[in-house]
Amino acid sequence: MAEITASLVKELREKTGAGMMDCKKALGETAGDIEAAIDWLRTKGLAAAAKKAGRVAAEGLVGIAAAGTKGVAVEVNAETDFVARNEQFQGFVSAVAAVALAKGADVEAIKAAECPGAGKSVAEQLTALIATIGENMNFRRAVYLEVPNGVVASYMHSSIAPGLGKIGCMVALESTGDQARLAELGKQLAMHVAAANPQFLDPSAVDNAALEREKAVLTEQAQASGKPAAVVEKMVEGRIRKYYEEVCLSEQIFVIDQESKISKVLETVGKEIGAPIKLAGFVRFALGEGIEKEEKDFAAEVAAQLGH
Repeated sequence: MAEITASLVKELREKTGAGMMDCKKALGETAGDIEAAIDWLRTKGLAAAAKKAGRVAAEGLVGIAAAGTKGVAVEVNAETDFVARNEQFQGFVSAVAAVALAKGADVEAIKAAECPGAGKSVAEQLTALIATIGENMNFRRAVYLEVPNGVVASYMHSSIAPGLGKIGCMVALESTGDQARLAELGKQLAMHVAAANPQFLDPSAVDNAALEREKAVLTEQAQASGKPAAVVEKMVEGRIRKYYEEVCLSEQIFVIDQESKISKVLETVGKEIGAPIKLAGFVRFALGEGIEKEEKDFAAEVAAQLGH
């Protein structure tokens, strides 16, 4: 059994918002397993759904490039927000996105490709930029979307330059219908993705482990009501539908009209343009998501420098 340390209790408290004593008890009940402790707190109604919004730390820019039936999102990180406003850095991120649009999402292949207008590879240009600007930088990731017919539409939230910002989204729609109307819908759906932050495309894409974990928590909560097994089963089914509405793009309520499911919107517009529309994929890049920033104790740093 893992030792129930103060730091473990603190971590669980930060992830769930539950009280310190409840966190300590949850860890004791689950042998120090923090993920199991989150579920234990949820079954007792002591924690919100485990949306672990990690402390976003990395700076830099997200870049988006989309053309017709294909599009790409890239992320290049730097140490400070100041660099994101540097025109050289912005030009580099735009160049990386352009290379990725031609080469695909393989980060190593993009790094090895020639950087437009630089006369050197993307990796070499990044090294040169680090030397020029004086900050560590990292080309972190890329995702590529393509459909045989239709559009890949994009949206950059709070862009600081064309195709550059901190939250970049793309939606791929497959259809042989009117391309202009399709592009308009795609842009609206990309805006929806920015606002609603779906985790999966549709219910069939939901990670099985995540679904089973959710079912286990919901079942235990429903059983606590003391109702018959058949009623508990219906309660869980209803809550799973609600879960899909929260995490699946196809099941979410469209932010534009606040009443229709995305799947229904696609069906309606498909009839308008004379051809069915398939939701083929989406991407949402939020700058620095999933990267933990080292927390520094400024007073301790000063004391260390003074030799205390």
